[in-house]
Amino acid sequence: MKVYKTSEIKNIALIGGAKSGKTTLAESMLFEGKVIDRKGSVDDRNSVSDYHDIEIKKQNSVHSTLMYTEYDGKKINIIDTPGFSDYVGETVAALSVVETALLVTNTDGGVDATTENAWRQSEKFNSPVLFIANQLDHEKANFDETVTHLRANFGDKVTVAQYPVNAGEDFDSIIDLVLVKMLKFPKDGGAPEILDIPESEKAKTDELSLSLIENAAEGSDELMEKYFENDTLTIEEMREGIRLGMRTRAIFPIFCTAAKTGVGVSRLLDFINHSCPAPTGRPRKATNGTEFTCKGDDPTILAVFKTSVEPHMGEVSYFKVYGGAINEGNDLVNSRNGNKERLSQLMIVAGKKREKIATVNAGDIASAIKLKDTKTEDCLVDPKISDVCFGPIGFPEPIITTAVKATESTDDEKMGSILNDMHKIDNTIIVEHSRELRQIILKGQGDLHLNTIKWYFDNVYKIDINYYAPKIPYRETITKSAYADYRHKKQSGGSGQFGEVHMFIQPYTENMPKPKDFPVRGTEEHVMPWGGKLIFNNCIVGGAIDTRFMPAIFKGIMERMDQGPLTGSYARDISVYIYDGKMHPVDSNEISFKLAGRFAFSTAFKNAKPKIMEPVYDISIRVPEDMMGAAMTDIQGRRAMIMGMEADGHYQVIKAKVPLAEMNRYATSLSSITSGRGTFTMTYDQYQQVPTDVQDQLLKDYEEAQEKED
Repeated sequence: MKVYKTSEIKNIALIGGAKSGKTTLAESMLFEGKVIDRKGSVDDRNSVSDYHDIEIKKQNSVHSTLMYTEYDGKKINIIDTPGFSDYVGETVAALSVVETALLVTNTDGGVDATTENAWRQSEKFNSPVLFIANQLDHEKANFDETVTHLRANFGDKVTVAQYPVNAGEDFDSIIDLVLVKMLKFPKDGGAPEILDIPESEKAKTDELSLSLIENAAEGSDELMEKYFENDTLTIEEMREGIRLGMRTRAIFPIFCTAAKTGVGVSRLLDFINHSCPAPTGRPRKATNGTEFTCKGDDPTILAVFKTSVEPHMGEVSYFKVYGGAINEGNDLVNSRNGNKERLSQLMIVAGKKREKIATVNAGDIASAIKLKDTKTEDCLVDPKISDVCFGPIGFPEPIITTAVKATESTDDEKMGSILNDMHKIDNTIIVEHSRELRQIILKGQGDLHLNTIKWYFDNVYKIDINYYAPKIPYRETITKSAYADYRHKKQSGGSGQFGEVHMFIQPYTENMPKPKDFPVRGTEEHVMPWGGKLIFNNCIVGGAIDTRFMPAIFKGIMERMDQGPLTGSYARDISVYIYDGKMHPVDSNEISFKLAGRFAFSTAFKNAKPKIMEPVYDISIRVPEDMMGAAMTDIQGRRAMIMGMEADGHYQVIKAKVPLAEMNRYATSLSSITSGRGTFTMTYDQYQQVPTDVQDQLLKDYEEAQEKED
């Protein structure tokens, strides 16, 4: 494999909606560059990109795939990303390391929800975008309507750089406004015949060329001056203007392809080489402020953006070099943990095909295998800059939550280990072992995401797992004061058990006055790990309970704070006063007072007008204007309190506060209501008391569950 210089490298990501033809386009790009000698296809299950078993079976991309092609003496790294929004983490990781996003659209339909999602991700990374109007050989292809939709959704900087002459089943000719020529392609792609623009197309060409030239001229003041002087730009000036405009997201050119037949692909590769931003044109700033621009004489630094596990290879780390050059056998330092890593095997990747390479220059993307302790988002650096890193990629927060359990309890530990390994491969898979809920909580990007995880358990790991509604982390507290006492007495031959505790409890608030009835001898303030406080007051006088038994009483109370008397949820914000009790000179011991303290606390708690509190979240829901009514009705049916609304282009954003208990599977509901266009974010706000009817139902459900356990 040739070692390419930084100046000979371009990096692109294919993003866009499902069924837009990204994988087919990648296949044609590799074929045009002679990296493969025969084109595969999704339908035939033999494409370079979709090589994982799940992708072959389902005939859609699940994982992003790194590939490359070689064209006109240059290397173009290509990352083909999945189209479904559930796999958005793959798109995010790809956009973090490429200089240009090729947003592929299907010209026989409008802009769908997955295309909008891909665009939003490009905005987050401020990525240059080149639109690809694909599938122009489809009988229902409509280029003009596609352009109208793109501009309506993404703004008037979406600029036609090519348009089809004969869109439809016989599509083979394109008017190229940069070259100002008509390109007529052979049936199976390849280099086009370059022709003068037909007389019948000149008026349309002149009109569209003017818009392209004006937008290109805005790339720099120098180009604008040349445009004013000459009323036009040369081809080289056009290329420079488009490149500068793309880099600042001031222009989004549209190119035309039919990926299946290869029409337009060779010209697309030529445009990427000449006009898309280079690695040196997209600097990346480290957390310490240092800017890396993919220069060979900079200190060595690479960023790992993806991790996978491949058959017969093990763990594979995909990285981009931002400074210096990587040579096989180099020792670098992981800036996260300070550990040394030796890059013993470097490989250039084209799907599952891998080829060893001795050197990877700045700006290039490659892979290494079997690194010891390096994961996605880590940086490996020259020991001289061992503390330099780029920080997190910025994966999206999960939008769906479920509890997961293996059908056979003996598989639970193995299941947990597999889920943690899955997180290493896909950072949008979040796994939490909740001590509070006594559940393993799995979070992801949607139903399809969760179904994909289950597919791997069913077909690869052969472990049967089930999803359940996650429990809600309720809190229990009290609203008034109460007294209680409890005597624990047990005699079974020999030494028995005896302990009697009298206590008074009241709600805790900051700076609350202490009751005057009890002489407080000692106070312990405990901040609970789950929020709130427990104030434990020793008010014993006259030796009614020996001081050595107070820790045991506290322990008994803490057991009920950990498993509240009402629903087994955490309790909080309570002041306890131990003011009296009794001991036995022989039978009293720690276990006796722990049980006495526990049962006395439970009784007092239930007499203190207890209440259950639930977590309430701030939610921001973004929906198309014409779907706002349905979204409002749905969220209000979830006990939401609407806080306001605001416009966001053709969308409306609903702000509300909603109990977490009502949000189970909300992502699925919103997607159904809005045809996949609605999105939302949630952030924790506070705990609030549940309504009376809800509390009654929770108490009933808990009692029934306890009876079943008994």
